[in-house]
Amino acid sequence: MAVESTTKTAQNEVPAWVKPDLTRLLRVERGEEGSFTSRSISLVTLPPNAIFARITNPTPSTCAYSSVQASKTLHIELNCDLVYINHSCRPTLIFDMENWEVRVNPQLEGGLKEGDELTFFYPSSEWDMSQAFDCNCKEKECKGRITGAKDIGNEVLKKYWLNKHIEELLQERGDGKKANGTNGTYGTNQ
Repeated sequence: MAVESTTKTAQNEVPAWVKPDLTRLLRVERGEEGSFTSRSISLVTLPPNAIFARITNPTPSTCAYSSVQASKTLHIELNCDLVYINHSCRPTLIFDMENWEVRVNPQLEGGLKEGDELTFFYPSSEWDMSQAFDCNCKEKECKGRITGAKDIGNEVLKKYWLNKHIEELLQERGDGKKANGTNGTYGTNQ
């Protein structure tokens, strides 16, 4: 009679993004109540463009500080700890709403490392944010006040991965061309 091994290995473990089991992917560090200083820290190391998590339990919402814009007309609540992924002007992740995935930023040199703060560029999914804020990312490319993609010029947006609905809204705004040329790529690094 064969004896089953009780130790888990990478080959027989279901990836955390499949279940999803976010406790294997991130740790939330909560700030003081009402301070909006909570953040998420990566518990995994992944290469650029790897799937970090799938968005599996969203509910439709109105535009709110905690929602994510999933299309031109749909906002969602994530209903999980992905809500603690903050904005950065140099993001470690992208929220790909067309595929309902959170992936490692394809332009993140060296990929995502265990211990990195998990961030994404909010205007990549948000056209007009319900609650504007002053960015605290302290990156040299910091954009300052974040209000949504509608208030950012194409010269800035073309440096970022953008969701398809943001590209479409830029077209409707009359900027004449898509910021990135094609959805899901960086304009300067295609």
